[in-house]
Amino acid sequence: MIRFECDYNEGAHERILQRLMETNMEQTSGYGTDEHCERARMLIRQACDNDQADVHFLVGGTQTNTTVIASILRPYQGVIAATSGHIAVHETGAIEATGHKVLTVPSKHGKITPEQVRTVYDAHMNESSPEHCVQPGMVYISQPTENGTMYSKAELQALHTVSRACGLSFFVDGARLGYALASRDCDMTLADLARFCDVFYIGGTKIGALMGEAVVILNEALKPDFRYMIKQKGGLLAKGRLLGIQFETLFEDGLYLDISRHAVDMALRIHDSLEQHGVRFLYDSPTNQQFPILPDRLLEKLRSGYTFSFWEKVDDTHSAVRFCTSWATRQENVDALTREIAQILHEEIQVLERVEALV
Repeated sequence: MIRFECDYNEGAHERILQRLMETNMEQTSGYGTDEHCERARMLIRQACDNDQADVHFLVGGTQTNTTVIASILRPYQGVIAATSGHIAVHETGAIEATGHKVLTVPSKHGKITPEQVRTVYDAHMNESSPEHCVQPGMVYISQPTENGTMYSKAELQALHTVSRACGLSFFVDGARLGYALASRDCDMTLADLARFCDVFYIGGTKIGALMGEAVVILNEALKPDFRYMIKQKGGLLAKGRLLGIQFETLFEDGLYLDISRHAVDMALRIHDSLEQHGVRFLYDSPTNQQFPILPDRLLEKLRSGYTFSFWEKVDDTHSAVRFCTSWATRQENVDALTREIAQILHEEIQVLERVEALV
């Protein structure tokens, strides 16, 4: 079985495993206070071009989103996000479980706009008795989005500007951040991102690490006591050096972007091949997630050898699915997938031609 349903099917990059082996018997302090975590923080600050950034390592994406949001919002506040946002649909109500409502706004392609943020904020402020409603306190986006689309630097800056004007914190979920930064369509750097948000995180779990996410806090007001929140929300790893070593390895010589670029190249190889065979796509994604619209009969045949994610029904006979590549995706597996889809499509066309000839 060849797997394309997510970007964390594999373990970890071999250089990370090697470094973990080499440092296995080192004795270090715990909870992220060791020298490996300190060096990883330094490398991430350099990449962000911000010596004052606070950097914290957590074990996973859900813990990270929950911890960041809970640390910023007051008990009566909620977070604005797209209806397709990860915190709204894929985290089992984790944010609501901490007492904070996710205030969703519609989005066809996974992105929200400054106008939507302003509308939600103004609607609350214009309430005759606003204390009866959840107060918006934060804006959440992911880069790239759940649909593989990306915010441009101008869009990011505009969201940051409206957030500040409304007194809202601006948080960017970067679980797949490397795949956005490595995209050919990306017009921003990590340093740009650091300038245009209050806090974001760099995903490791989906990009070469065994586990782990690096939270980067830029807003001075959000920095105090964040470690208390990490501990309370279950995200503080006792053997914290295991996270530090992984990010140290990913950021010491450009490995993070190199392996992210490979995933994007493999995804676009799928896209270009299917497009040549007349396949349409649900979203115009330049990242590692591709959403082709394929005949249901083709998908049934394909499931015998490949895994992928159903996304949505498009019509009575077609569905959009997601093929997700990763830092470790093999080109031979991509080529096998596209060859099989092309062959099934060709067979379907031949069947239709024979039926038409009989009619």
